[in-house]
Amino acid sequence: MYRSHTCGELRLADAGREVTLAGWVQRTRKMGGMTFIDLRDRYGITQLVVDESASPALNEEAGKLGREYVVQVKGQVAERSSKNNRIPTGEIEVQLHSIQVLNASVVPPFTIEDDSDGGEEIRSRFRYLDLRRNPLKKALELRHKMAHEVRNYLDAQHFMEIETPYLIKSTPEGARDFVVPSRMNPGQFYALPQSPQTFKQLLMVAGYDRYFQIVRCFRDEDLRADRQPEFTQIDCEMSFVEREDILNTFEGMCKALFKNVLGRELEGQFPRISYADAMNYYGSDKPDIRFGMKISELTDLVKGHGFGVFDDAPYIGGICVSGAAEYTRKQVDELTEWVKRPQVGAKGMVYVRCNADGSFKSSVDKFYGPEQLAAIATAMQAQPGDLILILCGPRKKTQEALGTLRIEMGNRLGLRNPEEYAPLWVCDFPLLEWDDETQRFYAMHHPFTAPKPEDMDKFFSDKKEDLEQVCANAYDFVLNGTEVGGGSIRIHDAQVQKRMFEVLGFSEADAEERFGFIINAFRYGAPPHGGIAFGFDRFCALFGGQETIRDYIAFPKNNQGRDVMLDAPAGIDQVQMDELFLESKAPVVEQ
Repeated sequence: MYRSHTCGELRLADAGREVTLAGWVQRTRKMGGMTFIDLRDRYGITQLVVDESASPALNEEAGKLGREYVVQVKGQVAERSSKNNRIPTGEIEVQLHSIQVLNASVVPPFTIEDDSDGGEEIRSRFRYLDLRRNPLKKALELRHKMAHEVRNYLDAQHFMEIETPYLIKSTPEGARDFVVPSRMNPGQFYALPQSPQTFKQLLMVAGYDRYFQIVRCFRDEDLRADRQPEFTQIDCEMSFVEREDILNTFEGMCKALFKNVLGRELEGQFPRISYADAMNYYGSDKPDIRFGMKISELTDLVKGHGFGVFDDAPYIGGICVSGAAEYTRKQVDELTEWVKRPQVGAKGMVYVRCNADGSFKSSVDKFYGPEQLAAIATAMQAQPGDLILILCGPRKKTQEALGTLRIEMGNRLGLRNPEEYAPLWVCDFPLLEWDDETQRFYAMHHPFTAPKPEDMDKFFSDKKEDLEQVCANAYDFVLNGTEVGGGSIRIHDAQVQKRMFEVLGFSEADAEERFGFIINAFRYGAPPHGGIAFGFDRFCALFGGQETIRDYIAFPKNNQGRDVMLDAPAGIDQVQMDELFLESKAPVVEQ
């Protein structure tokens, strides 16, 4: 072994012990005739000392050391005269007898410190150096611990971890697939799985009534802070269960993670709200309930007062921002321009300021007198000192805009504390989404999601308005405004599955070609079953108090889906192209 101890292990009780350490040189310092070296490994930092009484050769060797040199050192543990209580090893140092350079290092392109001087692009290019920094090390340690606790919990609940294939058949419905050409089957392609959905259902048919895996999934879609082309799910399925069984089982898993990873006890049942209530009160199907500021509908209250914008609007709603009446006109005007951005989509905003003396000031004073403004304030439970912000337009679009405005105000007022956690379940989503452009229904989740039993008559109706009212027996787990998990009770009845394919516009031949394997499997006795998948990367980031998932993935892609360290994706040589019977069609670049 190159070392007897790690760099985070030694304590004052080890004083006098002869030790051997190995690691990377964090920094060196000369103080008079003494050289101090901070040696780092995955476990921590230990201070090393070469004093003036050491041999000239040892002093010379210490003087040659540079940042990130890999060294092995031998010496005796001693109590430090000036202790450093910021690190666990801060009461001791190692007085060196020998230094052996195992590998010299060129000067790194950025400092390997908690607060590095390297920008994101250069740190991504040298990701293996970035991973030496404490913040990323702690992120990956958190990820490891969470994976360990997930396996412990699910194993105790009699789940089996079963691997499913990465090379599967493409089913182009939803996000784009990544495809892989087959050399042995010219002109044919595998797809990388967006999730193991059909396989876990087949495992239920096979009798493995509690399945899970922490699995890599792939989607060729536009990226953002919490999305990567390859990501990890905690993928789970259960047989002979109803919705409550699944919610209780995985609420238990989430509580176990909070307790064993963060040391937090979450008491009581997580709140459960319907999709309709989530949209009506929060303007989002993944509401952040760490703060109030619920949306109130004002449509009937404010129509008919001669203000054409409101009189012509199908929906009018607002939020009450507590204590924000002190916002200046300039700040309100800036906020009005903010809601007009394409990301929000509102055409304008009306405000009502509830002054401390009980009076009101509004941008629509011309149309609404003190009594009407007081009625609006009463409807929104506003208090003196509050600011009411009102938007109008099509119902869903306006609710979503209000939801975005609500989150923005929560950010501006510091109401979204990353160290506070507010989990909830959102249930009863619409089963289907109608698309005006293609004039057809799409599955809101996937084609194997079961309708709620009480909506089965509407599901078998031929009327579009009936089908739009069918609720899915589906559920999402939401944490701090982020959808972390989602699942559903699956269709296990062949007639219901056939009807789903009909509603989605699949001919019998189309359904057989795309999903024949699972349709056939269901003919051999499919049990009632359901499941859920958690976005593991997102879960880790939230536990780490971050919005981006990249630090919780060892080697992530950038916003363009590129690995700048490997310079991938990249072309392949002509021999490989020929073996795969492929031709490259490069895009035409306009001059």
